[in-house]
Amino acid sequence: MQLKPGLYIISTPIGNLGDITLRALEVLSKCDLILCEDTRVTHKLLVKHNIAGSLSTYNDKSDEATRKYIIKNIEAGKVVSLISDAGTPLISDPGYKLVREVKEKGYFIDIAPGVSAPIAALTLSGLPSDRFIFAGFLPKTDIGREKVFLEFAEVDATLIFFDRSTRIVDSLQAALKIL
Repeated sequence: MQLKPGLYIISTPIGNLGDITLRALEVLSKCDLILCEDTRVTHKLLVKHNIAGSLSTYNDKSDEATRKYIIKNIEAGKVVSLISDAGTPLISDPGYKLVREVKEKGYFIDIAPGVSAPIAALTLSGLPSDRFIFAGFLPKTDIGREKVFLEFAEVDATLIFFDRSTRIVDSLQAALKIL
């Protein structure tokens, strides 16, 4: 398979490095530049699957200059992949600004879909899956969390939130109080 120059959004495993699609492996093995949140995490994935790749960091701290560098690579006919440390890029991960700029310039964008943490959690939860809302990360403060839970209190759907392990008890207590 020959890849068109452009940006490829690649889903990566959540936990088990074997949970990656064949297409994702093929794209990663043929791209010129792999953008990742943490090169150490991505290096482990590439080593596991015998892929040599040129890595560059793209994360929440990436700025307009970084996006210009990436777009110049695409303009030069390069194949660029964007991956996250785990799951699907742009789902509570950096990347939407880059995708928006690449689209605005009219360059090719494709995705090798795969695992997604919100869908994996929903599937394992045993909660109703016919209607759900993914609401991203919860705020850090008690007041912020309570405000978010109040906003969703009357919604008739399974609610999915991300949170840090250090805040999970406080978040669950706030959810129990409000919901």
